[in-house]
Parts: sequence; structure tokens; C-alpha cells
Amino acid sequence: MRGIFIIAILSLLLGSCQQGSFFEKNIVIPNQSWDYEFKPEFKIDVKDPKAHYDLFLELRHTANYSYSNIFVLVHQNRSTKDSSNRFELKLAELDGRWTGKSAGSLYEQSMLIKENMQFPDTGSYVIHLEQNMRDNPLKGINDVGLKLIKK
Repeated sequence: MRGIFIIAILSLLLGSCQQGSFFEKNIVIPNQSWDYEFKPEFKIDVKDPKAHYDLFLELRHTANYSYSNIFVLVHQNRSTKDSSNRFELKLAELDGRWTGKSAGSLYEQSMLIKENMQFPDTGSYVIHLEQNMRDNPLKGINDVGLKLIKK
């Protein structure tokens, strides 16, 4: 009985300390070829404008991807104000070793792109991702995504 009580207390304490994703979504890139025209869309519904979040850009690529990095444009649309930012994700070391986690021939990258951000108001926000490399289509990209972690 005492063991069950201790396990229940520890589970409660550990569960309350963990930060979970407020929003997480990945979108598959058709045929692993990311065309300029394909701009994955992420709709985020915000109910608490006082909350703070960390925003992560997530990407999975194959071992056949041709570059050691990727540039991605992140467009945020809101009825009153739009913004765009360009981010570079490092995908490989100088010696050619892929960074990130691997699962077979897929490599997963996650990069914090905005820390401690706030949304100015409640409502729906739309974020689009756009590949910003010279190749069109950009081959070897399996999927891209966004993750918001509420602080």
C-alpha cells in the first residue's frame, strides 16, 4: 500500500513538472520533393494572449539530401499584421556526418526559432513554411513541422 502511495505521489510531481506541447504538427512533403509552391500551413488557435511559448521548427530529411543545411522562410499571417523570418537549420557537420536523431535513413532535426514568444491577441494564427534554397524542387525532405511548447 505504501509503495502505491509513493508511486502515485511521484507520478503526480513528475507529471506537473513536465512541459508538454501546446501545438505540434508535421506535414509530409509530397514525393520528398519540396517545391517553392508547396507551403505547408499550420493553424494555431490562441486562447491566452498572456501565455509564453517556445517555437520549434522541425524537419525530417533523407540520407540522400544534397546539402549540409536548409533555409526555411516562416510566414506568420494575422488579419492585422503579417511577418516573415528566414532561418537556417544545420543538418550536417563539416565532415559530412548528419546531425539530429536518425531512424533508418531519415534524420530528424528540431530547432528553437523563437524563445519566450507571445501572441498579441486571442484568435487564429496561420504560419506557413517555405523552402528557401536554390533547388526547386528540393529533393530529400520528408516532412516539416512546428511545435509550440507552453512555458
